[in-house]
Amino acid sequence: MSPHCCPPGRSGDPAAVSAPVSASPAEGNGDSARASAIRLPGGTFLMGSEDADLNPGDGEGPVRPVTVAPFAIDAHCVTNQRFAAFVTATGYRTEAERFGWSYVFAGFLPGELRRLSPRPESAPWWCGVQGAYWAAPEGPGSDLSGRPDHPVVHVSWTDADAFCQWEGSRLPTEAEWEYAARGGLEGKRFPWGDELTPGGEHRCNIWQGRFPSHNTAEDGYAGTAPVTAYRPNGYGLHNVAGNVWEWCADRWATTTSRAEDTRANPAGSHHDTARVLRGGSYLCHDSYCNRYRVAARTSNSPDSSSGNTGFRVAWRAAAGPGRP
Repeated sequence: MSPHCCPPGRSGDPAAVSAPVSASPAEGNGDSARASAIRLPGGTFLMGSEDADLNPGDGEGPVRPVTVAPFAIDAHCVTNQRFAAFVTATGYRTEAERFGWSYVFAGFLPGELRRLSPRPESAPWWCGVQGAYWAAPEGPGSDLSGRPDHPVVHVSWTDADAFCQWEGSRLPTEAEWEYAARGGLEGKRFPWGDELTPGGEHRCNIWQGRFPSHNTAEDGYAGTAPVTAYRPNGYGLHNVAGNVWEWCADRWATTTSRAEDTRANPAGSHHDTARVLRGGSYLCHDSYCNRYRVAARTSNSPDSSSGNTGFRVAWRAAAGPGRP
């Protein structure tokens, strides 16, 4: 796998605090389909990529027809405000809180905290910050002021799944995610077409400048952006490229069997413990990690969290008002 902006997984990392973690969400809150749910008809689309600049080992290809059933998906990621309502209702503690730390991009930290926080050798622009979690995204002393409509971060796959159980939603499968992210376009690099900045217009929140030392923030944001920033794709989804990585339901796999090439509603591997992440983040840069392309993918352990990882939810086709 080529290098990219994401931190290593929490599991097995020397900085990790070994502790049993079990999600204990409260009972679901019944019919909680959101007004932002978008109903999609499903159907067969071309999944994957064979681009010349794809990341070897990521398992993007081959391009293959995949069929998904009708479903509903949120127009945007779960926000800080929405996640706070879940925590208030249930008393849920995220895995970042249980472990006592999470990964924060070093450039967001004051000098002393940056020096005191351990960094993984594979990605030294990340710091394992004690006390960093969803409500303190940059660690002690930080808060969510001015960010209620930004995507919640420092949430693990397990945390996202707990939220879904409470709300009555679920994480989208990887196939559903890509079908929705493409917005009805076939074979395009981005949710809006093949050109990154058509007419000079920024369509997503990614890194500009020299990674990881200088971000010009020409797209308007150095860190997370509001979940509805930038124009939506053809299906009405916001920020399926850049901003934050999004957890999917599937276990990770990098090979696609012939049987999976055309089967309906694929659900990923049944063996790997890692979970799929899609969409890229505000730290992706075309010279280093171009995983904000619509077919790009990565993974992490289900207990891992960082300041550039969030999630959006999906529902069965019958859920919610949504747009037809």
